[in-house]
Order: sequence, then structure tokens, then C-alpha cells
Amino acid sequence: MKIIAIGRNYAEHAKELNNPVPDVPVIFLKPDTALLKDNKPFYHPDFSEDIHHELEVVLKISKEGRHISQKFAAGYYEEIALGIDFTARDIQSRHKEKGLPWELAKAFDNSAPVSNFVPKSQFADIYKLNFHLDVNGQSRQAGNTGDLLFSFEYIIAFVSKYFTLKKGDLIFTGTPAGVAKVNVGDRLEGYLENQKLIDFYVK
Repeated sequence: MKIIAIGRNYAEHAKELNNPVPDVPVIFLKPDTALLKDNKPFYHPDFSEDIHHELEVVLKISKEGRHISQKFAAGYYEEIALGIDFTARDIQSRHKEKGLPWELAKAFDNSAPVSNFVPKSQFADIYKLNFHLDVNGQSRQAGNTGDLLFSFEYIIAFVSKYFTLKKGDLIFTGTPAGVAKVNVGDRLEGYLENQKLIDFYVK
């Protein structure tokens, strides 16, 4: 199982970090050791003083494929979830300045909490989904899948040109604006429409 993540897939998030809006998807990977399930607590690592939350809709690949046509890509995922792409922003900033890879900032242990998955079939329109994150009861991030720069199907088709997608692979599809620092003691609650899927503490 691999975790594929898409950066800068909501224009307002790209702008809030002073990044250009991309012409093609920005891709990075997380190892399976980044996965954090079952709303277990996230333990703040001691190597960073600026861990940011990034709430995302996550796709679970349902069958193997490569060089997938965009018109068939919808058949390669049946379930979606919410996930948090935890990012060590201080490390990422230093690496970006030097043109270095992002792995130390993005791929560390437990940096990819993922909720339980729900069937996409329960939603009337996959591109009208509201999702939001509350931190300590206060609204922090809010997004709608209608604002994606690159659709789920485009992402699947694009990624599958480079990586064979296998059943169980996860794709983090990008975060809306509102990313911010987390602190020990914070409670993170994530909602997909009216369903609370994420509820855990930072320790």
C-alpha cells in the first residue's frame, strides 16, 4: 500500500502559502508508516515546532491499473474518507529554499491520519461535497470538492502514467485554505457533509 498526495489542488490554499497555482498536479508520496487509523491520537514530533494540519478528501483505489484513461478512472475508486496531511512547515520551508525534497516534512511517522471510509455511492454528486475541520470547537478549514483544480478522475489518470495503482492505495487529493499550526492538547474534528469522520487529539 502506498500513499500518494496532491499538493496545491485548491487555488486559495496555494495562494495562502504564496505558491503558484500549478498547471499539472504536484505529487509527493508518504510511506505506509505515515498512516494513522481509528482516530488514534497524533503525537507531536520533537523535530518540528510548526506542524500544520491539512484536511483532505482521500480516495481508496479499488483495483489495479496503470495508464488509466480519465473517462474510466471513476471505476477505480468506490470509497472516500477524510485525512489529515500533517506537514512540518518549518522543515518544508527550509527545504523549499534549498530546492530539496519534502519527505522529512511530509512523510514522517503518523503524518497521514485517515478516517473510516464511506461509499461514494451515498453521495448524489461527488463534486458538491462540503468538508470542514474544527480545532478545539472552532472552525479552521472548510472546502468543497467543486473547487478542486484537478478532479479525482484527472488525478487517477495522471498518477497512473507514472505509478501502477494497486488495490488499497490511498490518494490524498489536496487541502483547502486555512491550514494552521497544531499544538499539544488540540482536538481535531473533521466532517464530510454532516458526518463526523475525524475526532482525535494531539498529544
